[in-house]
Amino acid sequence: MPDALTLIKNRTEPRLGQLERGLAAEGSARPAWVIGILASVLIFTTVVDVLGNLLVIISVFRNRKLRNSGNVFVVSLAFADLVVCMVRHGQDQSVSGFLMGLSVIGSIFNITGIAVNRYCYICHSFSYSRLYSYRNTLMFVALIWLLTVAAIIPNFFVGSLKYDPRVYSCTFAQNVSSSYTVAVVVVHFLVPIAVVTFCYLRIWVLVIQVRRKVKMEDSPRLRPSDMRNFITMFVVFVLFAICWAPLNLIGLAVAIDPTRVGPRIPEWLFVVSYFMAYFNSCLNAIIYGLLNRNFRNEYKRIVTSVWVTRLFVTETSRAATDGRSMRSKQSPNRHLTTTNLSGNAQTKNNDVLCAFTS
Repeated sequence: MPDALTLIKNRTEPRLGQLERGLAAEGSARPAWVIGILASVLIFTTVVDVLGNLLVIISVFRNRKLRNSGNVFVVSLAFADLVVCMVRHGQDQSVSGFLMGLSVIGSIFNITGIAVNRYCYICHSFSYSRLYSYRNTLMFVALIWLLTVAAIIPNFFVGSLKYDPRVYSCTFAQNVSSSYTVAVVVVHFLVPIAVVTFCYLRIWVLVIQVRRKVKMEDSPRLRPSDMRNFITMFVVFVLFAICWAPLNLIGLAVAIDPTRVGPRIPEWLFVVSYFMAYFNSCLNAIIYGLLNRNFRNEYKRIVTSVWVTRLFVTETSRAATDGRSMRSKQSPNRHLTTTNLSGNAQTKNNDVLCAFTS
């Protein structure tokens, strides 16, 4: 058996190496305008990612209505989206790969945690308070990040975190190990997507049942605010699945037959799928602002307070500058006035002496 594995490895490694060299050659031959577009998308995503997710975190801490157990997962998801901005060009390969994995896997695990939380809140509301107490919620978030780190560690043993010249960053190499790539796609994407889909389907079934019974009951089981929060989290999940599905499907196709499928995938398709996945990190904060009234109002308060503070500081510094300039302009006039007064006094004294002498 070990001889068979060694034989397979010896046969596949040269082909994979040839494939990697071909990908590197494709990434190097790229027009300048394409590089400019990719750089612009990267800068735009980074700026919106940082500002938007900081707004989300600050909003939850400032607004009492947003401080609940469900939004603890939202803050955790915002932190996962912020981690991707820490990846820098020229950074150590292991550090860059670790941060990228921390952001990607942390995002999907937090989205899964949000879906389970919404499912328990809506479908099992009687046991929700006991299950998602403040202490238990923090333990769930800690468990999510512990699983995230545990899912990243095997990459360092397999050697699947490598620099990809097509996207100018260290990312998951889909052609290093076929079996490991399949396992990553299944565990890190397909299983969480299945769990989230189950949770949201169960919620939709309950919503349909409530709408059918709402005419016969005086007090509906779902409040409008609960429905809005559910729709917001559902849109977050749908956009995540749309943005990340192409890259994972490409990885699955490459893993099935890397020597035949890998060279046939166009470079532009891989680059677009990668930047779609990267762009997802800045979408969640926008979704909260568009669909959640509490987040939207808190966004306005934060931006207004920052803008008013900026205006106050600007006007204060301008007034201080104007005061100093006025004092500097008045000092020569005072000197001249003092000189004139001294001259006038001296003239008067001379006149008095002349009159006294005469």
